[in-house]
Amino acid sequence: MNTSFFDAHAIRLVQAPMAGSQNHALAAAVFKAGGLGSIPAAMLNAEQLHKELSAFQVAISTDAQSHSTWGPLLPLNVNFFCHTPPEAQPNKEAAWRLKLHPAYQSHGIDPATVGSGPGRAPFSEESLALMGQFKPAVVSFHFGLPKPEWVQQLKAWGIQIWSSATTVQEAQWLEHHGADAVIAQGLEAGGHRGMFLTNDLSTQVGTLSLLPQIVKAVTVPVIAAGGISSAAAVKAAQSLGASAVQAGTAFLTSHEATTSALHRQALMSERARHTALTNLFSGRPARGIVNKFMQDFGPLNPDVPDFPLATAAVAPLRTAAEAQGSGDYSPLWSGQNASDCEALPAADIAHKLLQAWS
Repeated sequence: MNTSFFDAHAIRLVQAPMAGSQNHALAAAVFKAGGLGSIPAAMLNAEQLHKELSAFQVAISTDAQSHSTWGPLLPLNVNFFCHTPPEAQPNKEAAWRLKLHPAYQSHGIDPATVGSGPGRAPFSEESLALMGQFKPAVVSFHFGLPKPEWVQQLKAWGIQIWSSATTVQEAQWLEHHGADAVIAQGLEAGGHRGMFLTNDLSTQVGTLSLLPQIVKAVTVPVIAAGGISSAAAVKAAQSLGASAVQAGTAFLTSHEATTSALHRQALMSERARHTALTNLFSGRPARGIVNKFMQDFGPLNPDVPDFPLATAAVAPLRTAAEAQGSGDYSPLWSGQNASDCEALPAADIAHKLLQAWS
């Protein structure tokens, strides 16, 4: 197995990109602690992403010694979605909003004011140009890979290409199409499932089952993701052949995360023991803490518009509920094990996880 990139930069811990719950500050803190920070780009326009990348550069500028080995590359992982946007679904969106009418009415929302349209954008020409300007060390993807010519251009700049795989077949596809490393996303992981070759959730398995199968099936390095919240989990992933681990939920309650107070409270309560995959918030399966919205409409509802068109319908409900101090309609993303979540500096969390790597 070729692990030269990970060995050259001593990268064993990757902070998972978490849209809506972080910015450059968390990425910089994890980098300074010896990991690789990430910035999620799927919910940012080009101007916002440019601002985040510039702020990251400033944040690590006083730490030149720790990134001297990176040369002209920015020591950062920038993550994009690369889904194919669906055709407009005005009838399905209207029918879904009709089902939500009782919820709108109970929160004083006029259904006629509820918008429509996508909530996340895929990698684009504009994204590519921005990556050429900043040249992050890693550009990672969710839901496969973008156009082959874009992948080749990124690689020509010396940028590593990573992507999430939720099955052995996806890992093999990614290697065949140019990925330099595969993120083995186990079923425990919080947030969106990275599945892209199938929509069949019965194909999804836990990290400790998925990881060794992918390690055996590909020649590129494999990063373990899902359930990585303790030193013991890191040790287990290493013993099963991972070149590094990716942790997300453990950082959601860090001081540097932008996680809302409601979300933090849920993560550090007994409620976090009950998570489920749901398509209600975006149109694709994603793991979060079970709340009223998921209980009332079922976590996986066939009437929900396709990803990412579902976002608009729930947005006003989330805003209204949160204004009343409720997370009933909020996407409380979490992995299956939030029991290790603590309100600590990100560096302390990173050090706890890194201490297990030998």
